[in-house]
Amino acid sequence: MEPGGVPVSAVLPAGGSGERLGGATPKQFCAVQGRPLVSYAVRAMERISWISDIIVVVSPENIETMKTIIEKFGHKRVTVVEGGITRHRSIFNGLKVFAEKEFSSHLLQKPEVVIIHDAVRPFVEEDILSKVVMAAKEHGAAGAIRPLVSTVVASAADGCLDHSLERARYRASEMPQAFLFDVIYEAYQQCTDYDLDYGTECLHLALKYCKTNAKLVEGTADLWKVTYKRDLYAAESIIKDNLSQEVCVITDANETVAQVGFLLPEYLKRQIKVETVSISQSRNDSHLQSIFSGQCYNFVCVNDKKCAIQETQQLVHMLEKSDIPLLHPVVLISVYLDISGNNSFSIGMEELASIKKFARETKKKNILVYGLLIQYKDPSLLQETVNSAAALIMALIKDRNPELIGQLLVA
Repeated sequence: MEPGGVPVSAVLPAGGSGERLGGATPKQFCAVQGRPLVSYAVRAMERISWISDIIVVVSPENIETMKTIIEKFGHKRVTVVEGGITRHRSIFNGLKVFAEKEFSSHLLQKPEVVIIHDAVRPFVEEDILSKVVMAAKEHGAAGAIRPLVSTVVASAADGCLDHSLERARYRASEMPQAFLFDVIYEAYQQCTDYDLDYGTECLHLALKYCKTNAKLVEGTADLWKVTYKRDLYAAESIIKDNLSQEVCVITDANETVAQVGFLLPEYLKRQIKVETVSISQSRNDSHLQSIFSGQCYNFVCVNDKKCAIQETQQLVHMLEKSDIPLLHPVVLISVYLDISGNNSFSIGMEELASIKKFARETKKKNILVYGLLIQYKDPSLLQETVNSAAALIMALIKDRNPELIGQLLVA
């Protein structure tokens, strides 16, 4: 449902060079869990049905790169626009595709409200987007703000302290921001070259050129901008944590397997949401599709060692048919049960080689396959062994390390 029943579009400036990040790759194209940062920001807009068009503005040399990203990750409703030499000029170019026929071969329908959001702020949620859009509809402009973390000071010409600002009175301006389209477009049309070249704040342009006082909306802590290399690590940590919220455990009806299949979810539930599915249910496409639609990115297939690869292959095939691995790496852990009475290692070298080969192939499909051996020889130690297996499973899920694929861990 559109907020307030108005058409909304979004402009994502993504033309920065990433000088503060360091390295040759601009930060918006740096990969996080196998996907460039800009793809996360696009997806954040794309998953909201009431946003009609998403305009990504990039530097001329990155247009083909951005188009490749859109195609690879299946993004929809996205138009790539060539940016200008500054942030404001790039945003202005993004707005022109709604208003100037000579700027675009295909003029998009002009929205009533336009969202402006940085392509390197990947964690924006629908709630804050809806709030700034509703506020913009009422006030003409709106933007997210956050409390200042540090006190702001001004230095004198000699480099000494001139004065400081009272931190409680000021806020940090963040993204997203939203505007009535006619307001922000008129502001850019009237904008001086100086403001276009040196300005950074869109809300200020609306105030200066259109006398529109923006409504300030308290934002959430996850609106931060990826600026430095350490921010990439933080972003990866947040994404991994988001992907580690749920696991689907698929078990067999075999008595021994069923016993492990009962205990394992119980231990996992202490740390993660668990969905348990039987082998027979997993063969039902519609049953697993309901799990896929819930955006589950972790699967554990518990079976005896002779059947585990076969069942895992079937699950990989079903995952391929969904779009789950398209956006995020999927963790798939094949659990082997060793119920032999002797102390010999019951999985041969041929089977280990088969696991590694299978894992290398599925990695190309963005599915990370790991092996886990549960040795079920002493019933009195079963709970301890399964608890150890649950700990290993959680470590694999949280770390999502592609270097460990095809390895067989022992609980």
